Amino acid sequence: MSRRNFLKTSAVAAAGFYIVPRHVLGRGFVAPSDKLNIAAVGCGGKADYNIQQAYNGGTDNLVALCDVDDRQSKKYRAKFPQAPYFKDYRHLFDGAGKTFDAVIISTPDHMHAPIAMAAMQLGKHVYVEKPLTHNIHEARMLTEAARKYKVVTQMGNQGSSGDATRQIETYIQKGLIGRVHKVECWTNRPVWPQGVKSPKDRGESQPVPPEVDWKLWLGTAPFREYHEAYMPFRWRGYWDFGTGALGDMGCHFMDVPFRALKLKYPTSVECSVGSVYADFFQEAFFDDVCPPSAAIHLTFPSADPKVKEIKFSWYDGGIRPALPDGIPYEVMFASIDGGMIFYGSKGMLTAGLFGNNPRLFPEEKFGGKKLPEPEKPLVEGKTEGHQQQWVKACKQGYGAYTSSSFDEAGPLTETVLMGNLATRSFMYREGKQFPGRKKLLWDGENMRITNFDYANQFVK
Repeated sequence: MSRRNFLKTSAVAAAGFYIVPRHVLGRGFVAPSDKLNIAAVGCGGKADYNIQQAYNGGTDNLVALCDVDDRQSKKYRAKFPQAPYFKDYRHLFDGAGKTFDAVIISTPDHMHAPIAMAAMQLGKHVYVEKPLTHNIHEARMLTEAARKYKVVTQMGNQGSSGDATRQIETYIQKGLIGRVHKVECWTNRPVWPQGVKSPKDRGESQPVPPEVDWKLWLGTAPFREYHEAYMPFRWRGYWDFGTGALGDMGCHFMDVPFRALKLKYPTSVECSVGSVYADFFQEAFFDDVCPPSAAIHLTFPSADPKVKEIKFSWYDGGIRPALPDGIPYEVMFASIDGGMIFYGSKGMLTAGLFGNNPRLFPEEKFGGKKLPEPEKPLVEGKTEGHQQQWVKACKQGYGAYTSSSFDEAGPLTETVLMGNLATRSFMYREGKQFPGRKKLLWDGENMRITNFDYANQFVK
């Protein structure tokens, strides 16, 4: 036998030995070659659910773990003792990068972009919690990187995999309520402290717990002393780490109209925020934290040539829009989490979180009317199948469909974070003047506010 034939025969034999066919394993078993090898950066909080859904009881593999806090990772270090554990994501990629195909990133907002970018540069598929990034430029950067490195992506706004998102998209695009000219969304968030003086501004600090690598947790953020007020979850309300109520819920609520109306970049944004008073006529300004409430008003060009523009308003901190005539209060404000309403030329549509429980008004017009079925294929498992949808797409490879790929999630995140750019401009002070309290004009292609240059520092 020639050396070439010997090597070829040996290779075939080896492949036949190691890759076990499904029929040999029997019903209910998955061949090792059919499993996705996953690393998790972040192990507690939302990461707990993401890992659980992606691992899927063992149909896929969790092969490496990373968290800056040993307390948060304790559960999964015990469950997967064979998986190497790291505190620094860079050490994870250097030390175990060859053992996994995909990465789940469930960290505070400010670390999403650097970790996701590093993973994609290594050719790893990525699942990134919402919001996709901490600022607008990062969202654009990750969207372009996903195309460049040809990886499968998904943002963790699981409502995008729900039936209701596809229902509403069909209703709106089929013209059930006519031409839509206005949308309003609202949430009860924040349900954590905002509009308060931070430990940093009070000059307070605490000893760093031995389980925590505080400098790694700070990551790209400016240094500050440790305090339990920041972690593990309340970082959301601090500008250095989180994106406030908008970052928490905007990607859930705003996603539905963003898809249904095929929205692009907004052309303008303006806002107002809730005030805090330290004493009689003494307004308090806490620059380290997001405000207690905000109303954001965006203007979008319309895809419908007969609608000049679409007005889109967001309310958080318990602020709600006015109740329209013909809609019962208990219907419009049924969910404590918040809701949404579309205003069209022929009627209105209300829904809750993820677009759940859509209702058409006036009821006498739509009651008993046969409604069209969703046109896009429904996701297996609905919102709970969001992580597995990504896992299966990773196995198929680049180009496989996911509900919230970065092509969708990137522009959505940019729009969500426009609200925070407006909020920070609104809060900017020059003595007793507030020059950022105006309608800000946005050049979406170039990611630039054209009429108030101070605001552009919040783009990047």
